[in-house]
Amino acid sequence: MTHHSKQTRTAGILLGVGLGGFVDGIALHQIAQWHNMLSAKVPPTTMDTMMLNMRADGWFHAAVFMFTLAGVLLLYRAARQGAHFPPGRWFIGLLIIGWGTFNLVEGVINHHLLQLHHVRDIPVHLPAYDYAFLLIGGFGLIALGWLLAREQNELGTDQ
Repeated sequence: MTHHSKQTRTAGILLGVGLGGFVDGIALHQIAQWHNMLSAKVPPTTMDTMMLNMRADGWFHAAVFMFTLAGVLLLYRAARQGAHFPPGRWFIGLLIIGWGTFNLVEGVINHHLLQLHHVRDIPVHLPAYDYAFLLIGGFGLIALGWLLAREQNELGTDQ
């Protein structure tokens, strides 16, 4: 594997981490309103606690933006150094691996270790959602991404 493809691989995973964080924040925090960043510790029952949770959600989005930006800059750097655009299936596989990695790490740390929030806190905590999130959204996405990236690598084609 060349230096450029290592940069591209890292860029794909970082972009997947960032995009996975944005999907979580947009879909679960904002659209579905199932939880906020601190909703298990600070239930958003008053305007002050809602504002605190929204601020924490904002810091969360700022952090996932930094992962996304790092991925974009690495991809740009690889391109400037002459790397070819990565094969589509392989790169999508890397994005999905990054998304699954985000879900797994964030789920273990925030849902289980720190108990900051759970997948479904509002109106009540439903533990089955946390386990499904880890199994499907974490391990499942990592496995799917690996299959896509591995299959592309084995085919050796630029699809």
